[in-house]
Amino acid sequence: MKNRKEIVMENGNRICALFGIRYPIVSGGMVWCSGWRLAAAVSEAGGLGLIGSGSMTPELLREHIRRCRAATDKPFGVNVPQMYRYTDQIMEVIIEERVPVVFTSAGSPKRWTARLHEAGCKVAHVVSSSAFARKSEEAGVDAVVAEGFEAGGHNGREETSTMVLVPHVRAAVSLPLLAAGGIATGRGMLAAFALGAEGVQIGTRFALTEESSASEAFKRRCTSLCEGDTILALKKLSPTRLVRNEFCRAVEEAEARGATAGELSELLGRGRSKRGIFDGELTEGELEIGQVASLLRDLPPAGEVVRNLVAEFDAARRRLAEL
Repeated sequence: MKNRKEIVMENGNRICALFGIRYPIVSGGMVWCSGWRLAAAVSEAGGLGLIGSGSMTPELLREHIRRCRAATDKPFGVNVPQMYRYTDQIMEVIIEERVPVVFTSAGSPKRWTARLHEAGCKVAHVVSSSAFARKSEEAGVDAVVAEGFEAGGHNGREETSTMVLVPHVRAAVSLPLLAAGGIATGRGMLAAFALGAEGVQIGTRFALTEESSASEAFKRRCTSLCEGDTILALKKLSPTRLVRNEFCRAVEEAEARGATAGELSELLGRGRSKRGIFDGELTEGELEIGQVASLLRDLPPAGEVVRNLVAEFDAARRRLAEL
């Protein structure tokens, strides 16, 4: 017999029905954080775990897919930022390995949606505006993720917050809608539902878990952050939310003096996000994390995070019903 919370989540929820999951909770496919261990743990707990392909070669992704499938018989997926050089090969691996769900971002949803559908994949696309949401619906995707600029890592140029973006996207499209950016608690999840979302994609909270492949130094730094310790930078390249450190300050100084995109690209160099997130180089590395990290002070197992989100969501919903 299912308990009351599971009924609240599953019955009539289009995200759960679409992906075949118990709870409409998706762990973001983050570079250097979202390997098979994190994805499998989230899926085992009833959510949808995503493997982050943006920091993987095609063959490394293939290994992570196979290890994830060996670790769980629940649905899982792969996130594909289309701005990276291996995108074509990554997609071929996903199709060959029959991954059930693909989240795409940082590119046109038209490019791969039809091909992925032919291979039997469900496709969600991440958007930063209602205009991109409409284009995604026209392209035939199965769901959209409205991601506000509170989110860590790469963001849209519009700098629209989640509280503003989600209602705009809800009014623009009829597709199943996930909210992302600034969500790390059940109360935040309930707020997203009140705005029109049917599920949530959560990055930062899952980046700071036991199963995340980020370095312990990075995790500890992120759980010590206060309000205002992250900033949206690199706007002439790809707007990216970073923790303020020596590298970030160098970027701020360059942007303040009007540095060109080429100069910023030279300053960024290659492999800086790996140095920061995976290797734990806290001063000169690129430390990508969301604003909501300032609320987090622990590194729990991912399954515990899912269970806490569900419990908090249900408790907050009951409190509001009593008002």
